[in-house]
Amino acid sequence: MTQILHDFKSFLENSPSSWHALEEVGNRLAIKGFIPLTEEEKWDLSLGKSYFVEREGSLCAFTLPKEKPRAATIIASHTDSPGLKLKPQPFFKKDNMLMLGAEIYGAPLLSSWMNRDLGIAGRVVIMNESRDVEERLVFIDDAPLTIPQLAIHLDREVNEKGLLLDKQEHLAAIASITDEMRENYLEKLLLLRLSFKTLLGFDLFLTPLESPHFMGPKGEMLSSYRLDNLTSVHATTVALQATKAPLKSTLQMGIFYDHEEIGSKSREGAASPFLTDVLQRICHLLKMDVEEYIRLKTKSLCVSCDVTHAYNPNYPKKYDENHKNFLGKGVVVKVNADQKYASNAHSVARIVSLAKALRLDLQHHASRSDISSGSTVGPIFSSMSGILTVDIGCALLSMHSIREMISCQDHLDLCKLLTSVLEEEV
Repeated sequence: MTQILHDFKSFLENSPSSWHALEEVGNRLAIKGFIPLTEEEKWDLSLGKSYFVEREGSLCAFTLPKEKPRAATIIASHTDSPGLKLKPQPFFKKDNMLMLGAEIYGAPLLSSWMNRDLGIAGRVVIMNESRDVEERLVFIDDAPLTIPQLAIHLDREVNEKGLLLDKQEHLAAIASITDEMRENYLEKLLLLRLSFKTLLGFDLFLTPLESPHFMGPKGEMLSSYRLDNLTSVHATTVALQATKAPLKSTLQMGIFYDHEEIGSKSREGAASPFLTDVLQRICHLLKMDVEEYIRLKTKSLCVSCDVTHAYNPNYPKKYDENHKNFLGKGVVVKVNADQKYASNAHSVARIVSLAKALRLDLQHHASRSDISSGSTVGPIFSSMSGILTVDIGCALLSMHSIREMISCQDHLDLCKLLTSVLEEEV
């Protein structure tokens, strides 16, 4: 098992929420010499140096070339996953039980959330004893909750007709049956871990407590929560760390967006000006005018990196016969006619050329004509920025489930391919 795969497993274990994942990315980049910036401060950039900046739950990292950039190579991925998010006033009493109410975030496979040991992870905003406002990350893993499924004796046709869940009534988790935690339950849990005066706000999610596992007799597969899309986030981070830098005149960038699973329309999502704000600041500080900025974008390439559906042998009729994407058969290039993916002949050609040079196998994805595909940040990014974009990613089983699975070799191939993407002088 390679060091990259063990690092990926550790990355998954430490990233129960998008904010935890972002912290992991930032820490890894800082160790490799990337200099942290904030959007509020005045930037002082030097050619040949590497930097990263955060906006809420998103992060943009970049390495400046040795001279004024004439093009940029960008890898875009997202840090969030479908799941269950706590409501603003989540806890309520029902009979002798303390329950937790959550709402749907994105499009999770709800049946997979039943009968699991669940923790709580995300960020809280607090007022400390000095009356300063702070943001803290939390992962409550020692007070498990669960969403119990109705017994088969009370739902005799569940195996024949499938599990039917009312999103309001059937997804409340059981937190406790003791009286001592009934008042201010969340604050009491947090005070066991944090010191604060007042809890001002929070963005918290339920998260499974089962650890990632290597699967198969040779550990050739990896099973975990949030492989969609931490697979791409980790591979992008590895590429940024491993890339030979700086290049002569190509700007090397990686951007990690939040909120892809709910449409990307936020101040830090792919529909926001986050990436173009960073590009404009770089060009301004390097004394490049508007024409040079637009010319840079026309020569640039974005690789939108997200997982895609692996072939499930139990459901062969759900796949186009000529476009089955198998675990362990290589990175997938995603194309379709209705722009759910941003790939076109020119952007695909760039990836195919690199893969051939690296002797890496590629697969090609297209959905059945009678089944609509999902989408990625690619089309949103491309239409927002005007930058040529291609969609690629690893094949994945059980997408949007609480437990997903990929091929370890596919992940290694993706890391290698993305590194080569960033090392190519445009």
